[in-house]
Amino acid sequence: MESQPNFFDFAAEVGLTKHIGGNEATEELLELCHISEGKYILDVGCGVGATPCFIARKYGCRVVGVDILPGMVRRAQERAEKEGVLDRVEFKTADAQDLPFEDDLFDTVITESVTAFPDNKQKAVNEYVRVTKSGGYVGLNESTWLIYPPPPELEAWISQDLGTNAKSLTSNQWAGLLESAGLQEIFTKTYTVNLRDESKGIMQRYGLGGMLGVFGRMLTLYVRSPSYRKFVKEVQKSGIAPKNLDEYFGYGLYVGYK
Repeated sequence: MESQPNFFDFAAEVGLTKHIGGNEATEELLELCHISEGKYILDVGCGVGATPCFIARKYGCRVVGVDILPGMVRRAQERAEKEGVLDRVEFKTADAQDLPFEDDLFDTVITESVTAFPDNKQKAVNEYVRVTKSGGYVGLNESTWLIYPPPPELEAWISQDLGTNAKSLTSNQWAGLLESAGLQEIFTKTYTVNLRDESKGIMQRYGLGGMLGVFGRMLTLYVRSPSYRKFVKEVQKSGIAPKNLDEYFGYGLYVGYK
């Protein structure tokens, strides 16, 4: 019997992952983490590898990307080969809460829309800090409640969009995780979410050719998989975004120095 796919099964199959804020948020996060040529970077929850490949191209850094889903890792390797950066990036299957690396290895550890998912967020952040060198940075881009508590219907809609296992935090809570892990000079900045800008950001991230490939794989999956068709119909039932979304929900950049 075919199991019901969740969002991440679908994303790995079609070769598309997203994070709030798109390329602009990624570039600001990298700037805040002082990324430059010669740095050794870890991207936790790398998805299909868009950010590691971008860092390798723009900065010439060595980058390791890890993801908990083997399907994501396969897609990431395909992307690195296509973009000609296999000499600078590598990908592994790993859990954010138990990273398979020695202490004090990376100059910077980043995550984008990842740390909302682990059950033990503090354990995950502690792992990010453990594998970061003294003098290095840990940077998160994470979904954030701008006003808390939100209306129940808005919280339910966000859970459907991000995944039922995701739990967004407030800015103070995210910063608290970094501080509790021993980081200093904590920087926080929050943003509202504009769904139109988010859609444009996905197009910019993958380009027209990349998105055509994604749509082609989506169509193939829809035709071949009854469970995927059921998944799509359930997503459609959730309807459009609530009108008060930008009042309560956004994302934040959170950076600490070790």
